[in-house]
This record gives sequence, structure tokens and C-alpha cells, in this order.
Amino acid sequence: MASRLVGNAVIGQSGGPTAVINQSLAGLVASALRAEGIRGVYGARFGVKGILDEDFIDLGRETPETLERVAATPAAGLGSVRKKPTREECQRILEVFRAHEVRYFFYIGGNDSAETAFIIEELAREAAYDLRLFHVPKTIDNDLRVTDHCPGFGSAARFVASALLGDDLDNRSIPGIKIDVVMGRHAGFLTAAAALARRGEDDGPHLLYVPERDFSMKQFLDDVGGVYGRLGRCVVAVSEGIHDAQGGLIVDSKERDSHGNVQLAGSGALGDTLAAAVKERFGPKTRVRADTLGYLQRSFPGFASAVDAREARAVGEQAVAAAIGGERPSGSIAIRRHAGPQYAVDYFVTPLDTVAKVTKQLDPAWINAAGNGVQGGWFDYVRPLAGDLPATGRFAGHAVPKKIHKTAQRRS
Repeated sequence: MASRLVGNAVIGQSGGPTAVINQSLAGLVASALRAEGIRGVYGARFGVKGILDEDFIDLGRETPETLERVAATPAAGLGSVRKKPTREECQRILEVFRAHEVRYFFYIGGNDSAETAFIIEELAREAAYDLRLFHVPKTIDNDLRVTDHCPGFGSAARFVASALLGDDLDNRSIPGIKIDVVMGRHAGFLTAAAALARRGEDDGPHLLYVPERDFSMKQFLDDVGGVYGRLGRCVVAVSEGIHDAQGGLIVDSKERDSHGNVQLAGSGALGDTLAAAVKERFGPKTRVRADTLGYLQRSFPGFASAVDAREARAVGEQAVAAAIGGERPSGSIAIRRHAGPQYAVDYFVTPLDTVAKVTKQLDPAWINAAGNGVQGGWFDYVRPLAGDLPATGRFAGHAVPKKIHKTAQRRS
């Protein structure tokens, strides 16, 4: 059913970028340009900040070839923002929409972006301004409620698993204790994805720590000691948001964004803290290293999961279809996974308030009893999203019989 509402559309991007966020943008643009009721398609530079500043670009004037190149490019093509607008700023957003005859607003982002969309929706309703407003999901943290998984996560999971695969090979070459800090403020999905790197019983990461379980430094050191004593090396993946039994971050930061989120990813402090504790426990001669994967996880080029790219575009297309269909004036696009041996999904609309602000976490059944690894159905969940990892090889290791050492042993 064609919508009776006629006007222009604005698209914005918000929050941390992903490897496939521009696929959603391309899906929105291409679908909106074909849609009855949508006249012009504008891109807001840097999200709601661009709307407040009337900083728009006319996406309808871009060539299809450019749109496809941008779609395959990581990071936010329009620029992103971490901003929670005030009530006064939301009133200003509605004034801008009126001035530019905007009747359709699509906001690509995570749960904070859904919260922003929800605030704008409420004010538009209070002002009796007819506005179709749809949140298009993205986040590498994979922590949006309702949806089975989030566009952006699969590609980041593939990167993290591949990075840990490489780090384990490096650690096998020069044994020691290696700690990798992975993004994940409240949820450990990305850290858990590192387990895809394991292809044998002695492969790393040997230990995984996620925010869903309280972190004990003593238990961590005991765990590391157990693996190190058994294998002579140990690779650890740990979420940046790990906390103690009282809920306090192991390494806190004074910096907050407008939504109240603590800055975690831009610092190597957690890795340094854990490495120092390991060094103190096992002695200064122990080879200990720590890396923070940081922003590389979310916008690494050439590493997007095929499933992730396809679904990211689809949620953009579905948002336009929902807005034009007219069944609901607003909502967030969600993904539903079908039961069965073959991976398949469909899409539906969920109310904004079911997605805004609050996050979800790993299924407790996916975390092992010791709290230092994942198990069971986790692998069935994540493998289709990340796709195949790079192939690696290893020598069979056929030993040549010793001669000098063998003789020396006989004489002794």
C-alpha cells in the first residue's frame, strides 16, 4: 500500500561505525529513491548534529556507482556522532524537518540511537507533526534487544576471531602470555567470537572473560597459571567492560559521552593492568604482552562477512518498506532467525522503546561453568554470522631421531 504521506526523507548515522553500516545506508537510499511518497533523500552529516546545523547532502544526486562503492566501504559514509539531544534540540530538529518538508527520518545506530529516535518520535507526536521515523540497527557489540543479532557484529566477529587466530600463531612461535582486550562494554559477544579461532585442543584463545560474569583477579591469575603450566604459553581474550563482584570496572575512566557511557576502547589501560598483574605473579622474566584491539575491530576494510553485508543492506530496505507501508509510524527493524539446520532469517518491526537504552547480554548457557570460556550453542549461533576464517597450516612434526643426545644419555 502506497503511503499518503508525501515529503522528503533524511538519513543519519550514529554511534560507533561498522564494516557494513554503509550497506544499510545504500539500502535506504536506493529504496527511498524508488518509493512513492518520498521526493528527496537527504543525508545528515554527523547524525543529529547535522540535522541541527541543517548540514545535509542530496543523496539523490549521487551516482549508483558511487553509492555501491560507499556501500562496500567501512565506517560511516555520512559521518557519525555520539550525541543525546536535549528536549530543546529535539524541538529544533522538528523545526528543521518542517522547513525542509521532511516526513521520513531513518536513523542508523545502536541502542543509544534508538533512544534518540524515541525522544524525537515523542515530540513529533506531541506537536502533531506527521513523521515516519525508523531506527535501522547496527552495532558490533550485538547487544540490541529483540533482534536475534545486529548488523555489524558478524564482520567484527570475523575480524576478532581472525586476529586471535593470528595472535595464537604468533604466540606459538614465541611462547609467552598474551592478553588481547576486545570491545564489549556490557556484553561479551565479540570476545566470545574469539573462540572461533580454536581449531585444536591446544589452540588459543585459551581463556575468555566477558562482562556477563564477575571478574576476579586472583582467579584470572590462577587460570593463566594453569594454562601456562600445561602448555608453556597462554592466549587470553578479555572484554573491555569486565568488572568486579561489586560492579566496578577493573579499569575505570573519567570520560563519559552524552549518553553516560564510559570511554573504554581508546585506552590500553586494562591490558597494561592485567599484564602487570601477570608479571608480578609469574616473575619479571616471564614473557607477557598485551594489546587492545580498539577501533580496528569495527571498520577494518576488506574483512566484511558476506552474511553481515547482505543483512545490513536488507534492514535498510525493510525500514523504507515499513515507513511507506504505513502500518506503523515508527519502529526499529529486527532480525528473526529461523529454526533448522540451514541458516535463514526474516525481518520485522519492533517498537522503539523495546530497543532504546537497555542492552542484552550473552545467554548464560553459552558461558562455561568456570566463567573463562564459551561452550555449546554459542558456536552454532555465531558461525553463520562471521563466516569462514582464513585458512592456516601446520607441520605434522615428524621428528628426526636424535643421535648426540641419545648417545649422551646412554653414557650417563
